[in-house]
Parts: sequence; C-alpha cells; structure tokens
Amino acid sequence: MTVSVARYRTAMSRTALSRPLATALADELIDPSVSVFDYGCGRGDDLRSLKALGYMAEGWDPTHRPDGERRAADVINLGYVVNVIEHPAERAQTLRSAWALARRLLVVSSRLVWDSRGLAGRPFGDGLVTSTGTFQKFYQQAELAAWIEQTLGIQPLAAAPGIFYVFRDPSSAQEFLANRVYSYRPRVRIDPHVIYEAHREILAPLFEFMTAHARPPRPGDLASENELGLKTTFGSIGRGMRLIRQVTDDTHWEKVAIQRRSELLIYIALSRFRRRPKFSQLTSALAKDIKALFGTYQAACAQADRLLFASGDPAMVYVSARNSAIGKQTPTALYVHRTALAELPPLLQVYEGCARVLSGTVELANMIKLSVLQPQVSYLSYPRFDRDAHPTLAAAVTVHLQKLSVDWRDYSHSENPPLLHRKEEFLGSDDQRRQLYMKLTRAEQRVGLYEHPERIGTLHGWHEVLAERGVTVHGHRLRRSIVDPRADMRTP
Repeated sequence: MTVSVARYRTAMSRTALSRPLATALADELIDPSVSVFDYGCGRGDDLRSLKALGYMAEGWDPTHRPDGERRAADVINLGYVVNVIEHPAERAQTLRSAWALARRLLVVSSRLVWDSRGLAGRPFGDGLVTSTGTFQKFYQQAELAAWIEQTLGIQPLAAAPGIFYVFRDPSSAQEFLANRVYSYRPRVRIDPHVIYEAHREILAPLFEFMTAHARPPRPGDLASENELGLKTTFGSIGRGMRLIRQVTDDTHWEKVAIQRRSELLIYIALSRFRRRPKFSQLTSALAKDIKALFGTYQAACAQADRLLFASGDPAMVYVSARNSAIGKQTPTALYVHRTALAELPPLLQVYEGCARVLSGTVELANMIKLSVLQPQVSYLSYPRFDRDAHPTLAAAVTVHLQKLSVDWRDYSHSENPPLLHRKEEFLGSDDQRRQLYMKLTRAEQRVGLYEHPERIGTLHGWHEVLAERGVTVHGHRLRRSIVDPRADMRTP
C-alpha cells in the first residue's frame, strides 16, 4: 500500500525562537558578528526573530522558500528537519548537505521518543505517519548522537535533549566543553588601600583573569587596551598583580587555585567520553592553565582518569554524597540546586557531568537529584522555586547511565505533584536566600509540620498537615489560619 506523506504540514508557526536556536544563543555560540543559515526554515519565523534581535540570518525551505539560495554560514541550523524525512538515505544526505555549509557550527535537532506519547499514527519505515499525514522519526538521545556521528564521521556534543552541536574546529569544541564545567569562586575580602581604590577599574580585568585562571596572565591573555592601561599606570602587569595580592588574603588565592584545578580535572575527566583531545587541540588559555596548575598535560590526565573511574564506583559515589557539605540528603539520593553544583565534591561533579554528556543541558531544570543507589541523575524543574515556599515539581528528566537512556516525565498537570521543604538545604554556602528559607523552616518545625515526613512529600498531604495544625504559608511566612495580624509566626 502506498502511503502519501505531507511534509509541507510539518512547518510550525511560532512566535518565540525555536529551542535549538535559543539554546545556541544561551550557550553564546551566536552573536551579532556570526552569520546564521536556517536549513529547512519552514515559514521563516526563526529568521524574523533573529533579524529583529539584530542577527544576520538567512534560510531555505523546500516548500516555503524553494527559490532561496542554500549558502554557507558560520552557524547552520538543521532544526527538526531530519525527523520528518521518511527515507533514511535522504535523511542522511540532508544532514551531510547542511554540514557542508557550516563554517563553524552545525546545530542538529530532532524530536525524541518521549514526544510520541499519546500520538496517534501508523507505523511506516523506521517511524510513523501521523493522523495529519506527516512522517515522524522519534529518536532516543543516544541513537540520535550515534546517527550523526556515523553520517558525518564527527562526534557531536549534546547541547540539550534532542539537540546536538557539531563543531568544525576541534579547539572550539573543547572550549565549549570547558565552559560547561560549573564554576564557583569564593568570596574575597579586599583590605582598604588608597592606590587600589583609585585604580580599581584599571585593575578589574587583571583581577578577573587571576580569579578565573588562577595564574598570572601571559602575553596576549589580556586585551591590548587592558595591558596598556596596566603598564601605563603601574609600569608593568606584575606590579598590578602585587598590589592585588597586597589587598587580598593569600588563603583566598589558594582556594581559587584549588577550585580551578578541580574545574580542569572535571573537564579533562569528561573529555574521555569524546576521544580526549591532544594538547595541541586545546585553546591557548586552557593549555596555559593546565601547564601552570599541573605541570604537564599527562599529569593532569592521569589525575582526571582516577577521578573518572572513582565516579563510576557506587561505593565512592555513596561515600562522597554522604560526606558532602552541600545539598539535601535523603536515603536514596543527594539533592542540590543548580546554583550550588560547583560546590559539590569533584567526584560528584564528574558523576553529574557524565549524565550531561548524554543529555546535554536540561533547560528549566533548577534541581539535580544524584542517586546513591543506582547510576542515574535526574534534572528536576521547579518553576516557582524562588516564589513559593514549597514549590511543586513540573517535570523531570532522568539519565540512566548504565542504560545510556534519557527519559522525561511531566508533572505539570498532576493534581498531587511532589513538593519541596527546607529549601535552604539545597543551596550553596554563600547563597543569600538561605537565611530567609531557614527562618520559615524553624517556624514550621516549632508547630510540628515535619513530625511525619512520609505525609508531606506531595501537595495534598502537605495541605492536610497544614490544616490539621491550623496554619497557612504566605510567601515565606507561617501564619495561623485565623486571620489575625498579631499571629505572624516569623522567627524574630
């Protein structure tokens, strides 16, 4: 039986920028100096959005812009195109054609298996024909990565679920990977000093470089105008550095060096998943940092491998999680807010990083659950974390490291979703929100809201306990249910 596929019906109309391009913008891979070509642009909504934002963007589509010229650009977007092509050979050729036009970066995206839930259709080839007559091929995350690599001969990098980057220059890929390691910089106290205060603005780029790289800048590391300003004001960059060290504590820079070494070890450990690059393939800044902090690339790789292997040992993960000063402990997992990930022990950061190698960055996920009983990491979305004292779960993406699978579950329409308590426990040590959240927790403890933790893990159970205790939560304050302004139960 012949099946007619209506490809023209797959072009969606949208008012916001599509996920692949929004992801590339968030990852700072597109800026006004970069040309973008949308290969299979549909009705051109992304083109209009990009141009309105001041970006150089053109596009082509076989149905809606068939006369447009397919031209090379710095960034080529192949957005949700391969999944609507019913012939595997044509699908692969489309990917190769788009890659041939990419000077710097190809962004490839497709719908994933979880998008097919509840979708009616008839099996056809390696996908299905929907009730509207369109074809859809739904990929597993790892399957999509393997297909891209097999077709192009280049290993793609997971940007997000269903979205991959293919870099033309290996050093650009390494720079992107290094920048994805979460960074934490300890607070610094600057002693009063007349000369420093008078030249704080000139010293700022040098201070920022020393903080980010934990080493003195080499020629070419700073912008030429910043180098000139430092040399004109102080005679040399070294004198500027000595002034900075004079007004800060030596222990601060020791902490900076420890943190930078950890970041580099995490990056190098995770690079093993993608055929670890040669030293010559690293960016100049990365190579200098590694040499300054480890002596040799080989020494850094040896330490990173030990860290990577330890992250695959369930006992080491368990011990590291239980000894972590950051995050909320439960019998099965360690939960931590995304902003505090960089304060976790390096082994746990590698553990989480292994999951992100497969899934990419899960947008809107602000809570990470590190399982200590099985090798899996979940990325949880609590959209109202900052607003609600007890926010509810909207969605969860779980990465199974043994199965190499990524799954998604939607809670946004649930009548009884899970919710959070003791929000301060998820945050980093310096987070300014901790004090506010701790006051509420103490007030809730005083009235016995946590006496039966098995009852309060979901929205209905929590409301039942609140009603039994005769209290309500307004903002981050606990009040008696009777409306009485004198009954505010905040901790003084």
